[in-house]
Amino acid sequence: MKAYDQREGKIWYNNELVDWNDVKLHVLSHGLHYASCVFEGLRVYDGEIFKLEEHTERLFYSAKRMDITIPYSEDEINNATKKIVSVQNVKNGYVRPFAWRGSEMMAVSAQKTKIHVAITTWEWGTYFDPKLKTEGIKLNISKWSRPAPNTIPWDTKASGLYMICTLSKHEAEREGYTDSLMLDHEGNVAEATGANIFFKDKNGELHTPIPDSFLDGITRRTVIEIAKSKNIKVNERKISPKELSNFVGCFLTGTAAEVTPVSKILEQNYEVCNLILDLSSSYEKLVRKKRAA
Repeated sequence: MKAYDQREGKIWYNNELVDWNDVKLHVLSHGLHYASCVFEGLRVYDGEIFKLEEHTERLFYSAKRMDITIPYSEDEINNATKKIVSVQNVKNGYVRPFAWRGSEMMAVSAQKTKIHVAITTWEWGTYFDPKLKTEGIKLNISKWSRPAPNTIPWDTKASGLYMICTLSKHEAEREGYTDSLMLDHEGNVAEATGANIFFKDKNGELHTPIPDSFLDGITRRTVIEIAKSKNIKVNERKISPKELSNFVGCFLTGTAAEVTPVSKILEQNYEVCNLILDLSSSYEKLVRKKRAA
């Protein structure tokens, strides 16, 4: 894979199309040192951006929660996102819009920093190895927990919240797993490092944690809608790690992960069953429906 700082094309940067290699920020940017940065991740399928408006709305919500005022409207960001995808001629890929504080102040206080905004996009395939979409991935359980909701802006997509996700995923990969299951501050099941999690019980019902200390993913909500359209009951509730052995199936959802089966959490095995594969197939049809039509 080519390094991201060595790619070609354009990046939308502060309302200009800038050559990829010419996009710069100062090493003393507040966003780098104090994690004053919010971002989104979107997918492009057959040239169409999936749920663009919902992602942009969440970007602005995250920014407001982080006391960051994005100097553009939501419509302007939507149009800029479409523009850069067109300029880069991305057909099946990923889009990363983000906003951060600049280098005018270097301290905890950052009242007078400039807010920068950039949108990048590139061709990108599956997040996990494609064969794992049918075989399932393996998770360990992280030693890091999602913090209590009164300690962080937990309902934002902010860079600082992913620090323990990186630590958890690195540890999982060193131990031979694909990803890591994270618990919440109460010790209940929360999410994976970058995706929400679902379980299937013996009766064919789905169970997923209540997102009260971690992000309520756009893909998560989409899959719940798909499941309910198929008359599959979805139980949003607190899930104890002690219950993991009661379930027969498990899968992750996320913009990057899409719908990815889980075959194992530590020593607990799960079946990559038809219900999960059908949800994955239905999600794939949904994200490509405009072209199919």
